Amino acid sequence: MPISREALPHNSQAEARSQNSQVILRALEPDDLEFLFQLENDPELWAASDVLPAPVSRHALREYLRHADASLAEVGQIRLIISLQDGQAVGTLDLFDYSALHQRAGVGITVLRRARRHGYAQAALAQLLPYARLALRLHQVYCTVAANNQASIRLFKKAGFRRIGLRREWLRENTALGWQNAVEMQFILEN
Repeated sequence: MPISREALPHNSQAEARSQNSQVILRALEPDDLEFLFQLENDPELWAASDVLPAPVSRHALREYLRHADASLAEVGQIRLIISLQDGQAVGTLDLFDYSALHQRAGVGITVLRRARRHGYAQAALAQLLPYARLALRLHQVYCTVAANNQASIRLFKKAGFRRIGLRREWLRENTALGWQNAVEMQFILEN
């Protein structure tokens, strides 16, 4: 199902706000350039990515933002901004590895270090799940979390995700630790 620049249909956006007034999930905007530059260039977050760790230029992010209105069906992923009611961006929520045939997508959440432990990620997940089921018509969402990232494991468990497996030495660390196991978690969206 194509996603518009507004990311959430108007009625779903209003419903999401009423469920949790802490945050709003919204589409990327050109004004998000500096926020994304800060987020993408935080070396602490690079280990959670599937790309080689490297700084990202403003030019590359500007180009990314120019094409950010492509639909989930077209590019297999969508990035939403987690913003506070005052419009301040505090994180991103990504749907990726989208499969129309199997009606599933991976989910990833990143919150700025200074904005963690305020419930923003939990509020964003609470808004995503009904949107994924009703608007995107997904059957399930899943995530892969580093086994040592207990905060993320708790976040997804609290949202209703179930642990379904462990991948050994799945993630390469940016430290001398080398390899990290990854916990696989899944949420089946009710009909």
